[in-house]
Amino acid sequence: MVDTVQAQKINLLDLKLKFGLERTDDGEFFQEWQENLPELTDLEMAAMDEVKEEYLHLSQYPLLEPVVKLVVLSPLLKWAGFYRYPFFITGEKEVKITSEDEATIITDRLDILVFTPEFWVLVIEAKKTAYYLEVGIPQALAYMLESSNLEKPNYGFVTNGTDFIFLKLIKQEKLIYSESDLFSMRRRHNDLWNVLQILKGLSRLVVQ
Repeated sequence: MVDTVQAQKINLLDLKLKFGLERTDDGEFFQEWQENLPELTDLEMAAMDEVKEEYLHLSQYPLLEPVVKLVVLSPLLKWAGFYRYPFFITGEKEVKITSEDEATIITDRLDILVFTPEFWVLVIEAKKTAYYLEVGIPQALAYMLESSNLEKPNYGFVTNGTDFIFLKLIKQEKLIYSESDLFSMRRRHNDLWNVLQILKGLSRLVVQ
C-alpha cells in the first residue's frame, strides 16, 4: 500500500528513512554561503535597511505568509538578480516525490521556485512569522528532492520573515544536505546584508 503524505507534515527522520537523505556538517561541503561572496553597494545595503525597518514595523501585527513574501522575499529576490535572465520564477508549483521503495509519495505545493531551464536553483519556503524554521526545513528539502538533476547542487532558502537559513542538497554516493548558519532580523547587525550577499553569490554561480 502506498502512503501519500503532504510535504508540510514530513519531518527530517522521514526523509532519512524513506529517501536515504543524510545531513553533513563537513565545512567543505557547503562553502557557497561563506566564501567568495560579492560586496554590496551602498544602495543595496540601504535597500536592505529599509526592508528591515518596514518588516519590524509591520511585524507588530501577526504577519501571514503572503505578507512575508511581499515585504521580505520580493525585494530580496529582486536585488539578488533573480528576476533577470537566465532565471525564471514560479509559485505554488505542485510537486510529487516518491520514496526509494516507492511506498511513500509526498505531495504538496511549494511556495516559490527560482529556476533556469537546466535545473532548479533555489526552492523557497516562506512560513508565517509564528512558525519556526524547523517546520520549513524538511518541507523545503522534500521539494528539492523532486529535482531531476540532483547530481548538481540544489539550494533551498527557508524564512519565516524574521529568520533565514540556506540549504544545499546533492546526490553523490548518497543524498546529502547541509545547512548554513541562521540569520535573523532581530540582531543588531542587519543580517539581510548577509542574506542578500549569499543570494547574489548563488545567482552568480549559475550565471558563470
